[in-house]
Amino acid sequence: MRRFNTAGLCIPEKDYMVDISDKLAKIKELIDMECYFTINRARQFGKTTTLSALERLLQDEYIVASISFEGLGNESFQTVDVFCNEFMELIRDVLRHVSPNDEFNEKWVNTSVTTFRSLGRHITQMCRGKKVVLMIDEVDKTSNNQIFLNFLSMLRSKFLARKNGKDHTFHSVILAGVVQQHQQIP
Repeated sequence: MRRFNTAGLCIPEKDYMVDISDKLAKIKELIDMECYFTINRARQFGKTTTLSALERLLQDEYIVASISFEGLGNESFQTVDVFCNEFMELIRDVLRHVSPNDEFNEKWVNTSVTTFRSLGRHITQMCRGKKVVLMIDEVDKTSNNQIFLNFLSMLRSKFLARKNGKDHTFHSVILAGVVQQHQQIP
């Protein structure tokens, strides 16, 4: 029996939903073009549901690391080394559920990664020869955090280097969250 769900992730088999297949096709075009982009909407407008549907759509063609910063406490953003470890563990944990390659999944956690420079090198190793799509939900929880902003800067730097043929990184990155009108994302 289906129901109206206004409190979070909608599941097509359980909840009434609007058909978003056209929206998903447009988002997939951006991913196929190796874009990095954001999905910004107000609360309860389907961001998490869209990411979930997108993950199902992409799973045969890409390695999808769909993580969320919801529920991470401030301690996850206190120092760079703690953030790096938390980020790698989040990726490993979600890949365990979607990818049968245990060796690849376990390699996502590397205890020698303690700086953004070493995290960048680790991402290069993990993404070389693979199409890894990173989706981060609830990024608004950290938008004013300097460590997170430095992480975004590292991702951008790797994106630009890849465009110049000088690096390997995520095939596509999607950041989803609520952006207040008074906030500005650098």
